[in-house]
Amino acid sequence: MANKMVGYTLLAIGLVITFWTLYQSYTIFTDKASAPMIFKTQVVEQKSKVNNQLDLKQQIEQRISELLPLDILPKMLNLLAWLMLAIILILGGGQIAALGIKMIK
Repeated sequence: MANKMVGYTLLAIGLVITFWTLYQSYTIFTDKASAPMIFKTQVVEQKSKVNNQLDLKQQIEQRISELLPLDILPKMLNLLAWLMLAIILILGGGQIAALGIKMIK
């Protein structure tokens, strides 16, 4: 009888871990919540010269920043880190639930 109680408890814990992770992933990937900030950007401001004309390097940097935002790389890395953590949590929750099912039988 005690094995069945522990089995049901483990099954419930495994399902809670799995569904909580799936819900968190849904909210992160639909942009209702932000991914955990593991990678951060540091904004560096450069003082421009008094010249009215921009040199070639500044023009290229300006065009690139218009096409590709500077914070896109840390966002992608944070999403990738969350994806790896979510996979680990889902697999762990599945193993805990499977252990609970074995104890119930």
